[in-house]
Amino acid sequence: MMEKGEQLNDDQSVIEAFQLMWGNFPEPVTLIHKSRKVLAVNTVCKNSGRMQPGMNCAKQGSHENHAGCLANQALSSRQATYKKVICGSHEIISYWIPVEGYPEFFVHFGVGVTIDYDAVQENIIGLINRA
Repeated sequence: MMEKGEQLNDDQSVIEAFQLMWGNFPEPVTLIHKSRKVLAVNTVCKNSGRMQPGMNCAKQGSHENHAGCLANQALSSRQATYKKVICGSHEIISYWIPVEGYPEFFVHFGVGVTIDYDAVQENIIGLINRA
């Protein structure tokens, strides 16, 4: 049986691995326990001030923001899940990814939260057409 101190060390290892992989990702990313306790956040998430370790992610923002949460599906299926949502004039693709070997943890992020990729693509196409 695992001692409590060993479990904390394992959790710390997961947090360190999370930071190595997601620390500089250009969108907010969180490592979350199935209880919805935020275990770690990347730099963009930390700098946004929206989410911090120790918070309950489900209590961030309005209840409607969490109505389509797929965390339970990702945790029970052990498969990455995603969904597309429209936020204002752009699309966000939200992901819930279970952490291999840690069945109570998942990584959650959205692509399109801080960067409007459609606008970036249009700018690139415009630059190419002008060249």
